[in-house]
Amino acid sequence: MKKDASTTNIAQEVEESIRKKFHKELFTKFCRAINEYEMIKPNDKIAVCISGGKDSMLMAKLFQELKKHNKFPFELKFLVMNPGYSAKNLEQIENNAKLLNVPIITFNTDIFDNVVHIDKSPCYICARMRRGHLYNKAKELGCNKIALGHHYDDVIETILMGMLYGAQIQTMMPKLHSTNFEGMELIRPMYLIREDDIIHWVKYNGLKFLQCACKFTELNAGISSNQELTSKRKKVKQLISTLKKEDPQIEGNIFKSVENVNLSTIIEYKDENNIRHNFKDKY
Repeated sequence: MKKDASTTNIAQEVEESIRKKFHKELFTKFCRAINEYEMIKPNDKIAVCISGGKDSMLMAKLFQELKKHNKFPFELKFLVMNPGYSAKNLEQIENNAKLLNVPIITFNTDIFDNVVHIDKSPCYICARMRRGHLYNKAKELGCNKIALGHHYDDVIETILMGMLYGAQIQTMMPKLHSTNFEGMELIRPMYLIREDDIIHWVKYNGLKFLQCACKFTELNAGISSNQELTSKRKKVKQLISTLKKEDPQIEGNIFKSVENVNLSTIIEYKDENNIRHNFKDKY
């Protein structure tokens, strides 16, 4: 049972929960992903990108824990981009960072104002702009990598969403080279961590994070493309949950499906140069 937060230092208590109660579910899987996908190399300087939600703030704490035990030197910068949050939401992010002893660097952009009136694919454009600003600021700080807080459930949901709504087979990669910022790389060290375990960690420590600080949500003006995307992800999440009741291996099978692709059984695919190859070419 967790100690009374009012009588202890919350940051220390949260860190202890990562080392002890949630070590196997969170820290071990965090380290496993970093090692398995070779995400960190000696002398890397990583911008840990914090959105204000549970995932990215946990990632920050896991990185701090890793830094205590690192086998080789690397640096961390905890980066918070303000795309146009309300004063209340920004204050909550800053208060949580102070509460959890995460030394954040905050910078402002006007992304929300630029995309709020876009009707077609505003979320896609917003995500692209946010990524670009994060890369740019990280590079300005001397970083060569940015870390995002996507987790295991994000990965398997993305695989199914691509198939059901995008007519494509692809996954959310554990790491990527930036195509627009030379020498920069994106890593996802929470890649193997389950969302249920993150939620359990949040509740156990009595923490409260932003749910959704998007401008579209704040405006609450009808059914936006953002709500539509959220609805699709929610449907996929529910589908996975239903299937899991019948077969507990479902989630693992979805994850492994993109590791076991046999190109000889694929009708058509695109290579890294976006050139299409059809099975008839070699039939």
